Amino acid sequence: MARMSVRQMWKAKLEGRSVPAGATPLLTLQRTPFSGRVLGVDPSLRGTGLALIEFQPGRQPVLLRCQTVKVPARVPLAGALAEIHRAVTAFVSGTGIRHVALEQTIYVQNVRTAQILGAARGAAIAAAALHELPVFEYPPLRVKQAVVGAGHASKEQVARTVMSLLGHGRPLAADEADAAGVALCHAFTWRE
Repeated sequence: MARMSVRQMWKAKLEGRSVPAGATPLLTLQRTPFSGRVLGVDPSLRGTGLALIEFQPGRQPVLLRCQTVKVPARVPLAGALAEIHRAVTAFVSGTGIRHVALEQTIYVQNVRTAQILGAARGAAIAAAALHELPVFEYPPLRVKQAVVGAGHASKEQVARTVMSLLGHGRPLAADEADAAGVALCHAFTWRE
């Protein structure tokens, strides 16, 4: 039986050569399915999405709780950040969360918008850090690839796929669906 690296097998396949019958890879990556609760966060100053999902090997993920932290425009920046911090703290307090997953800031041309998004992310990260929870960050493209299978999927496609993966009947708000997508991405791609 021939032994080849996975890279050698792919190279042969891409070059149109046949891989010897019975060839086994030198290294196989065993992935242990994620188990536990993940809080997904889609940070935004006026509409932060939160979704708490439980993952158990061999079972469909379960959405335990979700919320959009809506902060009116009349509330100043400091007050909005306090609301985000309070909401994340309420989610992580005593719920057995294992990890917190956040969507990274997308590229924005407006510096002020980038600063505001960064502040909202900071409020959520600080709340998780104060509870000594590990925080993982994922770019939007990776979230879409992990959940839908296509990096250029629309927000509607992501929301529909999230609801189908969770077996959830009622439509989720856009920010909640995005937060659930980040949590699903974390569980689907995380490795110990």
